[in-house]
Amino acid sequence: MRLLVTGGAGFIGSHFVRTLLGPARTSAVTVLDALTYAGNIANLAPVLGHPCLDFVHGDIRDRALVDALLQHHDAVVHFAAESHVDRSIDSGTEFTSTNVLGTQTLLESAVAAGVQRFVHVSTDEVYGSVAHGSWTETEPPAPNSPYAASKAGSDLLALAYHRTHGLDVRVTRCSNNYGPFQHPEKVIPLFTTRLLQGRTVPLYGDGSNIRDWLHVDDHCRALRLVLDGGRPGEIYNIGGGTELTNTELTGRLLDACGASWDRVEHVTDRKGHDQRYSVDWTKIRTELGYRPQHTFDAGLAETVDWYRTHQDWWQR
Repeated sequence: MRLLVTGGAGFIGSHFVRTLLGPARTSAVTVLDALTYAGNIANLAPVLGHPCLDFVHGDIRDRALVDALLQHHDAVVHFAAESHVDRSIDSGTEFTSTNVLGTQTLLESAVAAGVQRFVHVSTDEVYGSVAHGSWTETEPPAPNSPYAASKAGSDLLALAYHRTHGLDVRVTRCSNNYGPFQHPEKVIPLFTTRLLQGRTVPLYGDGSNIRDWLHVDDHCRALRLVLDGGRPGEIYNIGGGTELTNTELTGRLLDACGASWDRVEHVTDRKGHDQRYSVDWTKIRTELGYRPQHTFDAGLAETVDWYRTHQDWWQR
């Protein structure tokens, strides 16, 4: 199988590509990435030069480029997206353009090229906040940030291309990812790098907001399960199984970095800040056998250690 991986120089996409090209390699891969601030060719350093990897610097909104690439590919795994909520609050324009129009361009090209499979990687944020219990895949989207709204729009487009054109689309919605190579604008690398530099960290509001944490390696294994065995037209939630308040997460990061609570600065809460995300991932567990393999404590310790020993990567 020849895979086109969009956003394959980003955090999650690059991990997926490095995994695909590991010892158990079963696919040839083309990465299409615009190398915006969040895309970093260094994330692919371990596999650059691999005979089964091609890298194309380009934009998913470039229809001519996408058309040309998809003529030679069997499947798409679509990571490329603007993804930082705070940036979307400042301006939602690029989020709508990349996440909605970019996805629509890929879908149009995929139909025209007769692509066999299209895995659309989305987020639990499309469901909005849930006070109790967990969202199942049948819950309609109710996004609250411009970022989440743009992802919900792209989800609906992808599913519409399945129903209208028969394109084999499989949508995944994951909880908060963490791990090596994540851009320092996200909370775990942001807090880790600032603490390692002896700086303070900003904790939104009262710190009571709750997120479920998913190691990037577990996420990518789940994506491979969906790519290989998922059902066309279906949505699969992917969870990590560790729900923490932001205060609890901050405490664990302080401990991991050898810092105390006097390094925490309480700041004004984010506009429209969702209180809690939680997805029910029974479906992917029962249908495809997914189980997280990383405990949060071990995964967080390994992640903090990676940022401690790779300061040349994040200080750039």
